[in-house]
Amino acid sequence: MAASTQLGPPVKPDPDPDGLNKSRANKSRSNKSRSKIPLLHRLDVKGAPYAFIAPFFIVFAAFSFYPLIYTAWISFHQVELSTFDVMSWRGLDNYTALIADERFWNALRNTITIGVISTVPQLLMALGLAHLLNYRMRGSTFFRVAAITPYATSVGAAALVFTMLFQRDFGMINWGLGLVGIDPVDWENSTGASQTAISAIVIWRWTGYNALLYLAAMQAVPLERYEAAAIDGANRWQQFRTVTVPGIKATIVFTIVLSTIGATQLFGEPLIFGQGPNGITGGTNNQYQTLGLLLYEEGWKNYQMGRAATVAWAMFLLLVLVFVLQRVISRLRNRTH
Repeated sequence: MAASTQLGPPVKPDPDPDGLNKSRANKSRSNKSRSKIPLLHRLDVKGAPYAFIAPFFIVFAAFSFYPLIYTAWISFHQVELSTFDVMSWRGLDNYTALIADERFWNALRNTITIGVISTVPQLLMALGLAHLLNYRMRGSTFFRVAAITPYATSVGAAALVFTMLFQRDFGMINWGLGLVGIDPVDWENSTGASQTAISAIVIWRWTGYNALLYLAAMQAVPLERYEAAAIDGANRWQQFRTVTVPGIKATIVFTIVLSTIGATQLFGEPLIFGQGPNGITGGTNNQYQTLGLLLYEEGWKNYQMGRAATVAWAMFLLLVLVFVLQRVISRLRNRTH
């Protein structure tokens, strides 16, 4: 007798084996939940980052970008300070006249010379000072504050003090030189002496500032590198040369760029050093007239704002050229290494 089998109810096939309908339902639910989120909340989430950075770009556009573009527009015109609203188109004539002007090339040479003899000693002294301050010693906080004090001093006060120090007849510098049998130096009327005196003001003001930048970078160098170098038998000088300097390379490049910009815009120190009308012209023979002084002379002494704007843009293009050269040199070094 055959056994009877009991069959259950028939199984219906799954209409959505891949779960497409479920995923679509979930998406529709999420879209409905998103639509319920208030519009202001969504704008707040998406627009908050732009709102946070907007003040910087607004200030930059108002006080940096717009003056830069407007100065470029003025450089193509003949504009006098007394009638600033009256402009006559000159095209590139201001630039061609500037290139043919010997005063521009003289100011450019003076700017480069003063920049070199003030930047190189300044950064070397700042590097050595930061290396000394990096050691643990008593009163380190006092020495660090003392190093930044010249930077906190105003340009006018520092330039006036150094002007008195470098006076030909009653200055302390010539008095000290006389003690060792050296004749008094005419610091203002000599080209090399005047540029050296102005560079001394710049060095005094900015060495401590750069030293603190180097010090902050040195303290970020891991101590394990110094320990490994000491185990390999490196002395203090070798550790400084092979560990410290490569470890703060980015900061050194930053200070070089910053010092180059400051040297290109040098204005207050030579102006006050000249003690009057000679300060605007950079001495009786323009022996220490910088590009900043030439800009001031063209705009506020000769009342030619178009030519002054041309000098300003020449300074800007010079900085761009220096930046491009620095990038090219750094890329070539990276390829060689």
